[in-house]
Amino acid sequence: MRHAGTPDIIRFTDAGEVTPELRRRLIDCWIAVTNLGGAAGFPFPPVQDDEVAPVMEELLGRLHPQHTRLIAAGFGDALAGWVVLRRDPYRLVAHWGTVHHLQTHPAFRGRGVGSALMRELRKTARDDLGLEQLRLAARGGEGLEDFYGRLGWREVGRWPGALRLSPDDTRDEVLMLLDPL
Repeated sequence: MRHAGTPDIIRFTDAGEVTPELRRRLIDCWIAVTNLGGAAGFPFPPVQDDEVAPVMEELLGRLHPQHTRLIAAGFGDALAGWVVLRRDPYRLVAHWGTVHHLQTHPAFRGRGVGSALMRELRKTARDDLGLEQLRLAARGGEGLEDFYGRLGWREVGRWPGALRLSPDDTRDEVLMLLDPL
C-alpha cells in the first residue's frame, strides 16, 4: 500500500470525536505495530484485540480539551499512525507534557509519518496547550534515540535495565526531553 505526499493530521480532544471506524483503525494499528516488535506500550507480542481494545478505550476516555490530545496521521481513509500528548495534571509541573504511544502503521513506515506526528505534537503542545517542555521515555536498543534526536530531542537520563522483555533481553529506559518548544 503506497500513498504519495504528506499525511493529513487530525487532532482529537474528546472520545466522542473518535468514530467507531477510527477506533477500529487505531486498535488495528496498535496490534500491527506491537506484533512486529514495536515499542508502543505492549511489551510482549503477540497481542490481540481483546488485550488492546480495552486499553484503547481507557486511553480515549482520558482525552480532554485542557490536557490530552490524540494526534492521528492518515492518507485518505487509511490510518498511518498516531500519538498521544498529555499535560501533567499537577500545578507544580503543569508546564510539562508527556508523549505516549508514538506509532506508525507498518504499511506506512519510511514515509515520514512519525516525524510528521512529532512536529504536529510539538506545535500542539506549544500553541494549544501552552506547554514549555515535553518528555518521553523510550525503549533502549531500538534506535529510537537517533530518531528523536533528529527531531530536536535530547537524552537526559536512563534507567539501566528497567525493561525486561525476556530473561535474556533487558533494556534501558531512555529518558528524553524537548525544550524549549
